[in-house]
Amino acid sequence: MADTNTDQWPPTDLSHALEIDHALTEMERDINLLLNLTPVNASEAWADFERGGFASAPAMQSRPLSFEPDLVKRRLYDLEIERVEDPALENLFLAKRDEIMREIMLLEDRDTSRFMYGSLQLFGDVGEALVADATELLEKISVSPPRDSYVTAAAFAETAQQEIDSYRARHPGFTAELEVRSDLSDLMVSHGRFLVPASAVFRSRRVNALIQHEVGTHVVTYENGRAQPLKLLAVGLPGYDETQEGLALLAEFVCGGLDPLRLRLLAARVVAVDRLINGAEFLEIFKELREEHALAPKTAWGVTIRIARNGGLTKDVIYLRGISRLLEFISERKTIEPLLVGKLSLDNVPLIEELIEREILQPARIRPRWTEGHDARRRLERAYEGMRVRDLIEGSEAA
Repeated sequence: MADTNTDQWPPTDLSHALEIDHALTEMERDINLLLNLTPVNASEAWADFERGGFASAPAMQSRPLSFEPDLVKRRLYDLEIERVEDPALENLFLAKRDEIMREIMLLEDRDTSRFMYGSLQLFGDVGEALVADATELLEKISVSPPRDSYVTAAAFAETAQQEIDSYRARHPGFTAELEVRSDLSDLMVSHGRFLVPASAVFRSRRVNALIQHEVGTHVVTYENGRAQPLKLLAVGLPGYDETQEGLALLAEFVCGGLDPLRLRLLAARVVAVDRLINGAEFLEIFKELREEHALAPKTAWGVTIRIARNGGLTKDVIYLRGISRLLEFISERKTIEPLLVGKLSLDNVPLIEELIEREILQPARIRPRWTEGHDARRRLERAYEGMRVRDLIEGSEAA
C-alpha cells in the first residue's frame, strides 16, 4: 500500500484535539518509561552475583531521569482537554493523562516501598487464573535444554538491520534505527529505536522470532502510528502494553519461532511476579526458580532481576496475559488488522474502527512481514479458528 499523505488531515473541527494529542505524545516520549526503568549495571551485577555464589542480592543502579517530573506534571494539567469537542477523544486523552501521571510517579518512586504499588496500578494484578495457567505450563513443558547454537549481539544486530532495511526498501520514510548498547541487558524498542544489549547472546533458532517480535511488531506499529494524524498511536494509547506484547508473541508463533522454552520462560515470569507481590525477596525467588522450576542460573537471574528491579516491577505478567486475551479476541474477530494501525489495547479497537470509518484515521500502511508466506498464513488461520495458550506448545513444536 502506498504511503498515506496526511497533509489534508485532520478536519478543522479536530484541530484542538490534535494539539492535545501531540502534546501528550511529546510528554510520553520525554518520560521514556521503559528505558528509565532499566538498570544501567545489569551485566556487572550478574558477574558479581555469580562470583559470590548467588549468596547476596545484587545492587542495581537506576539511570538518572532525563526530564524534570514536576515540570511535566505542570504541563500535563495545563492541557485544556475539556475543550476537545469529540467525546470519545476527550475520554481517550483523559485516560492517557492519567496514565502519564502514573508513569511519572512510578519513576519518582524507584527504589522505594511505594514502587510496586504504582506498578500494580499501571500493569494490573496477576490474578489466580493467570498464575494457574503459568504453573500448568511450567509443569507441562519439558526442561530439557534445546540443542542449538548461539549468535553474538553483533551477529544478531546485523540480521536485525537487514530486516529494518527490507522495510525501508518497501516503505520510503521508514525511520527505525538500530543501536547496540552496553547499558542494557534485554532487547528493547524505545520510540522506534531497536536497542540491542552488547553483552547478550541469542539462540540461533530464536533469532528470527525475536526480530519479528521487536521489529515486525513493536517497530512496525510505531511506524504505522507515526503516519497517523493521532500521534499517540506511535507511543501508545492508554493500556496498550499488554495487547502489544500479545501481538508480538503471536508474531513469534506465526513465524514458527515460539518454542516451548520461550513459553516456559513467560510462565516463570508470572510465577515470579506472584511470589514478589506476596512478599518473597530476591534470593528466595531466584532459588525457587532454580530448584522448583529447574531454570538455569542465568535464566533464573534474568527473570528475577526483571521483576525485582526498582522495587518490584510487575510488568512481566502482561506477556502471558496479553497473548491469552489476544487469542480470544482474534478467534472472535478473525482479523488482526485494527491492531496494526498503531500501539493500542483491545479496549481501543472499537474507537479505532470508528475513527477509520469517519476517515480521521487510515488503515495500517505497513503490514508485518511475519504475516507473509504459506506457513505463516496457515498458523494465523489456526489462531483464528481458536487456540488457548497451552495449545501453542503443540503448535510451536509442530510449526
